[in-house]
Amino acid sequence: MNIAAHILDLARERGIMIATAESCTGGMVAVALTDVAGSSDVVDRGFVTYSNASKVEMLGVSASTLMAHGAVSEPVAREMAEGALARSAAQLAVSITGIAGPGGSEFKPEGRVCFGLAMTGRPTRTETQEFGAPGRAEVRRLARDHALRLLRDALSS
Repeated sequence: MNIAAHILDLARERGIMIATAESCTGGMVAVALTDVAGSSDVVDRGFVTYSNASKVEMLGVSASTLMAHGAVSEPVAREMAEGALARSAAQLAVSITGIAGPGGSEFKPEGRVCFGLAMTGRPTRTETQEFGAPGRAEVRRLARDHALRLLRDALSS
């Protein structure tokens, strides 16, 4: 069984709906979940918030958080995940914001991706992964797969 099907089965067993909030992956996590037949009873919605303005408008990310930390940061990933939870019927939300490349900077290198995981009744978790510079498609794939693991682990605990 693939990880997306496993996530959906776990969510179904627990009566949990899922939302995603994605920037650099452009909806790849939502696609992975909705590629599985029958996912509509578990997947509520996916937000693709590529621009800073969309993060503010659609997810309620604070402009001051964006200004202070930049879009690729754990504080923004936290607000994205919590915003997705607040603006959906979901009880579990994952967020992704990062630099898929090419490019980046000394302070925010290509391959840096920040994740948020918000779940009703639990503290929101954030983390940063450094995937390096294997190319844009690979960073996006690695970020998608990491987010799916975060969802699986949250539903398994």
